[in-house]
Amino acid sequence: MKKEILKPIIGGMLLLTILGCLAYKERKQKKQEYQTSDVEVVLSLEDKVENNTLWCGTFNLIWNDLKEQLAKQDIVFTPQPEIVKNLNKGTFTTENLNENNYIKKYGPFTFSFKKEIEEEIQKKFNENSDILDDFAWMDEPTEDNFFYAMLKKEFHFPKVFTKLEKGTFKNTKNVNYFGIDSTTDTQVYEQIEVLYYNGKGDFGVQLLTKENEEIFLIRGIEENTFKEIWEKIKTKEKEYIGSKSFQSGDTLKVPYLNLKIKKEFTELEQKDFYFANGEKYYIDKALQTISFELNEQGGKIKNEAGMSVKNESAMETTNRKFHFDDDFVIFLKEKDKKLPYFAAKIEDIEKFS
Repeated sequence: MKKEILKPIIGGMLLLTILGCLAYKERKQKKQEYQTSDVEVVLSLEDKVENNTLWCGTFNLIWNDLKEQLAKQDIVFTPQPEIVKNLNKGTFTTENLNENNYIKKYGPFTFSFKKEIEEEIQKKFNENSDILDDFAWMDEPTEDNFFYAMLKKEFHFPKVFTKLEKGTFKNTKNVNYFGIDSTTDTQVYEQIEVLYYNGKGDFGVQLLTKENEEIFLIRGIEENTFKEIWEKIKTKEKEYIGSKSFQSGDTLKVPYLNLKIKKEFTELEQKDFYFANGEKYYIDKALQTISFELNEQGGKIKNEAGMSVKNESAMETTNRKFHFDDDFVIFLKEKDKKLPYFAAKIEDIEKFS
């Protein structure tokens, strides 16, 4: 009789164990989707750009909230890093985004606020967060705060571009490309605007989408920051007197892009700064993820940023931690907005596909 009672219990335990293992495997695979790599991630349009560099605007949004809503003044470290100076400029704001495409929030660094964020991104974007579980949340509210933003967009070309034969990108072979060749329907030409063409290696085009997202593909501009590159594009476009229409005989060749980057900005962490009221704070952890795809049908982007900001005095009394550890550019911009919300400088395509 006892064996008969135990059988369903043991079976249930085995089932729970199997489900637990599968859930752990799923979580592990999810975390492995975002890879740390030698692709550089900058925090502002004014930061210096190296080869193979990304920028997306969500971290600027949460920094603006930290500076304007809570600190009530510029964030100042000693010594002051250049990246903090650039973040304090507040160049990129919500004015450059449609409110339907982003969420930003700040509040107490608690599990209840974490749940609030999760419910909102699920409701608005049908999405889960890839960074919230990386933070050490607390049960009860303190003087600590959490800043969060998510940007999500998906866009489609009015007409599908032609899938081209594989080719080379610099020294990399068998790279997948899409674009326009002699077999492409001429109606596809209408979704391309020529910005300028000054000969081989010095040109720019703009791809149009159904959702009014504008994709700028640029070659031949070597400036120090994405902001300088953007300004140079506008100058060259204004000076160009040739045809802005894509014409018969012109060709277009764009590599497929697919990347998932996760970056922790340790250079911002564990450094004291002050609010205007004299309270001392520090950034405990700062994270950002960027997921971006582009192909012949269109593309999609998901960008998250999170930052836990802790009160120094609260840490000393209640949260003691003894840690003994020590060549083309792409921009995405909404129509009628002043600045782009995404940029990438790509030199080694293997790092992006």
